[in-house]
Amino acid sequence: MLIALNKPYGLLSQFTHESGSSWGTLAELRLPKGVYALGRLDADSEGLLLLSDEAGLNSRLLNPDQGHRREYWVQVERVPTDEALQQLAAGVKIGDHQTLPCAVRRLDPAPTLPPREPPVRFRKTVPDSWLSLELTEGKNRQVRRMTAAIGHPTLRLIRVRIGELTLESLALKPGKWRELTMAERTAVFL
Repeated sequence: MLIALNKPYGLLSQFTHESGSSWGTLAELRLPKGVYALGRLDADSEGLLLLSDEAGLNSRLLNPDQGHRREYWVQVERVPTDEALQQLAAGVKIGDHQTLPCAVRRLDPAPTLPPREPPVRFRKTVPDSWLSLELTEGKNRQVRRMTAAIGHPTLRLIRVRIGELTLESLALKPGKWRELTMAERTAVFL
């Protein structure tokens, strides 16, 4: 079974609580028994998360050598220059890791999205902008660390696509999930 979930803000990509954490867990969504998250989205990130009960899908989907692209829409502080976007696309150093090159583009106009609860911090004197980043790797908090590396902290982060499967095509509201059809499964692994 392969399930798509539109993970809302404030939910851990796991079924058990972390000690001292106030974040919710996947257990609150009444998912079928025996499924586990393929990859993860941090509690403060939103969007497309896949779950399965099939052994082997995790490594097949997440191994950078397989080249499964994942697209993220990122709201960042200020408006990055073309040079900053080129730097991001070429790969940046985050800690001891050099990120792989990725596809980066501005999202203009900004995407129309459901509001986040709680809302993103708004500052009258600091503009924000939206970017699309398409990656084949997924280190811990990678997108946030990448945008910070070019001087543009992430305000909101939403995974909108895995392979050719999009959050839009699934038409799932935040917190909702469903089992994928065979055609949708194929779109994930293209």
